[in-house]
Amino acid sequence: GITVVRPLLVFGFDDAPHGHAEVKFENVRVPAENLLVAEGHGFKIAQGRLGPGRIHHCMRLIGLAERALQLLCQRALARTAFGKPIAEQGMLRRDVGMLRCEIDQARLLVLQAARRIDEEGGVVNPAARQRIAMIKFVVPAMTVRVIDRAIQVHGGGGVSSDFPLAFAYAQARSLQLADGPDEVHLEQVARMELARYKPRPT
Repeated sequence: GITVVRPLLVFGFDDAPHGHAEVKFENVRVPAENLLVAEGHGFKIAQGRLGPGRIHHCMRLIGLAERALQLLCQRALARTAFGKPIAEQGMLRRDVGMLRCEIDQARLLVLQAARRIDEEGGVVNPAARQRIAMIKFVVPAMTVRVIDRAIQVHGGGGVSSDFPLAFAYAQARSLQLADGPDEVHLEQVARMELARYKPRPT
């Protein structure tokens, strides 16, 4: 049967009851009449579900990045170092500008992926699949960078429970593994890109 062994902490945070758990499968079989598609085709169904799910993950992460940037800016305007607000330090201003650009670049890529699914045949379309793999790499990595910089601006408070940044970091960093690690998505992007330039048989 199926046994839920224990809920798992992620970066020390308890996500129960909607988080992840250690699950044990012992002698589990699916009766033939309960199969959704032919045996061996389950991965295809999973991919059909995962494509839109990945877009949803990325949309939530963009919101998380926006919140982290907001907290960063508010803290930088309120905190003083070396006699002036952190917001007036040149390096911080450069970072804020770059993070603003990165968030909006990621948002546009997600919109493009969603449009490909809507207009070009869903996740079975190669162009849509490549864009989904791209956003699944780009958006979590961008969000981790934004949150990490916000934590730095908050100092020790950034890693405490006084601010939501530590929990936000745990969520964003976990999504670099969920639905496949970054390396798998980059491999898929590269494989599809290289296929475009392979000589076609004449």
